[in-house]
Amino acid sequence: MNVIPDSPWAAAGLDAISGRVLEHLVGVPSAEVTTVAEAAEISPRRAEEALRRLEGALLVIRLEGRPMRWAAGPPRSSLGAVLARRRAQLATAEGILERLQEAYDAASGPRAAHLIEVLEHEEEVSARYTQLLKQSEVEVLHLAKPPYLTGTEASSGEPGVVTGVGLRSVYETDGFTDAVSLETALQGTARGGELRLASRLPVKLVLFDRTAALLPVHSDRPEAGSLVVHSPALVEALAALFESVWAGATPVSLESRDDWPVPGGANVPDGPRGPAGPDVPRVDERTREILRLMATGLKDESIARVLKVSRRTVQKHVTDAGNALGAKTRFQIALRAAGQGWLGPERRTGG
Repeated sequence: MNVIPDSPWAAAGLDAISGRVLEHLVGVPSAEVTTVAEAAEISPRRAEEALRRLEGALLVIRLEGRPMRWAAGPPRSSLGAVLARRRAQLATAEGILERLQEAYDAASGPRAAHLIEVLEHEEEVSARYTQLLKQSEVEVLHLAKPPYLTGTEASSGEPGVVTGVGLRSVYETDGFTDAVSLETALQGTARGGELRLASRLPVKLVLFDRTAALLPVHSDRPEAGSLVVHSPALVEALAALFESVWAGATPVSLESRDDWPVPGGANVPDGPRGPAGPDVPRVDERTREILRLMATGLKDESIARVLKVSRRTVQKHVTDAGNALGAKTRFQIALRAAGQGWLGPERRTGG
């Protein structure tokens, strides 16, 4: 019997169609196959297959007569017996789990304690990373910095993560320039993930549902192995570290946009109007995005790759912003842009 994991009937070992058929039968004295098919919105053939599966599970019975009719047994006794068998099977599986864990601990020695796993090889790290990713149900948190391991870092766009799992990543600015990290970040944000940049990260880190953490043994030599931390106290501390870094990092949007209009139809600053002050023009969203990235320390070429525009476009927006702010250096531009509120989200006024 093919059981769909997401079906509410999966715990009883039933597929979704069999569950619908059973739900109909418990509400009527008996029913023909055609009536069951119509109620469950399936074909008569699939209805008969479901009925035979339920009969095999001792949940329904066939009644003598023509045409043949089907009836459900008392759910508390019939379905209750099925659930009792499932509980017994789970208890057996849990016993096997404990024996396997004891054998694993004996073979691994003191290094692989319950609170920390030591992964010594790159292939082992990559496989364990993918496994933890697929097991995540709530949120994956990621601090990414060079040097990168091809096997694991290339996967940090979370291709194996379950739909609905939150993704938050902070990349170190100096490492956010190569094609792998950019493509990885694009994959993550395409799935609804959030991305930020920071000039310096304290450690490479991935947190899975705040129950496990993956980090390298040596931050400068990721190929030397990694640790999987299960200790609740250590994971909580690492999660607090992530949140601290996240709060101080710069939000970045990697959406590719050919045209970023602003209210009023202006797509470029209105031109130089002297030093920063009340008459500084409203900045358009493209310039705002470029200035945010520039403020994190990214060079023009990296900004162009992130936003999928030409380097000349980046330089033009930076120059226009400098003219509008009366600033000459990149530092002055970033400083005055921050003072004007250009580095935050656009504030819209009613009216």
